[in-house]
Amino acid sequence: MGLVKIMAIVLIVAGLLGLVYGQFSYPKETQEAKIGALELTVKDTQTVNIPVWAGVAAMVAGCGLLVVAGKNS
Repeated sequence: MGLVKIMAIVLIVAGLLGLVYGQFSYPKETQEAKIGALELTVKDTQTVNIPVWAGVAAMVAGCGLLVVAGKNS
């Protein structure tokens, strides 16, 4: 399997995951205060929304790459 086909499959899977889940969260630590040896840090959860158009665009690009790779084989 060539590199182009692998990239196409990755794009299609990423697009599907983006459409199914729509968002993902990750923890972010911020340093609020530092007084001598005492440090105050806060763990905050950031959420990133994935637009529907981005998921569809990734799937279309992946399908396009598969078509191009199939014609070159």
